[in-house]
Amino acid sequence: MTTETFDGVSVSTKASVYFDGKCVSHAIVLADGTKKSVGVILPATLTFNTGAPEKMECVAGGCEYRLDGSSDWVASGPGDIFSIPGNSKFDIRVGEAYHYICHFG
Repeated sequence: MTTETFDGVSVSTKASVYFDGKCVSHAIVLADGTKKSVGVILPATLTFNTGAPEKMECVAGGCEYRLDGSSDWVASGPGDIFSIPGNSKFDIRVGEAYHYICHFG
C-alpha cells in the first residue's frame, strides 16, 4: 500500500533541487525524529549517491532502477519499495514523473 499522508511532521519549505531541476524534494521530520524526503523526478536517467541506507517508495508514476554493481534494470511502480545500501549509488531511469518518498536509515 502506498503511503499517502504523514501526520504531525515538520517540513522544510525550501526544496532541494538536483540535476538542473530534474529532481525536486522536500525534507520532512516525523514527530519521533525519523527523517524522510518527498519529491518528484522528471523524465531523465540520473545517478544518485547515498550516505545512509535508503528505501525508495513509489507514490505515483514509475521508474526503472539499477543498483551499483548490477547490470540489470528493475521496474518499480506505485506501492513498490526498493532498497539502496549506504555509501553506494544507483541509477534511475524515469519516463514519466516519478513521485516518491525516500525513507532514510
